[in-house]
Amino acid sequence: MIHSDDELAECTEALFHLTAKADPTPDEEEAIELMTLQVERYEQERYPAPEAEPADVLRFLLERNSLSQRDIAAEFGSESTTQRKRTKVEKFFRAARRSQVSKSRPRASGNI
Repeated sequence: MIHSDDELAECTEALFHLTAKADPTPDEEEAIELMTLQVERYEQERYPAPEAEPADVLRFLLERNSLSQRDIAAEFGSESTTQRKRTKVEKFFRAARRSQVSKSRPRASGNI
């Protein structure tokens, strides 16, 4: 069980090392699964994400990081249908996860 942010950092670091392996053993794969569940549980309890529409979260992240739509236009392109916009918001969240930007706790530095 993870009980503190320090323990979260240690577990996350261990996960990065395990998931970087090209061919993890079955024991390592099980450890990855268990550690991932522990990290998710801790983060959900410690940093619960408010219920929000993806577009509202995107607006919040843009404002919090002093960005405009123009600043992220290259990432999303210029397609205009509702479905395509929804897909782009989903792409933003995938990019945010890759950048370790949390929807529930934006970084204090103001950078994405």
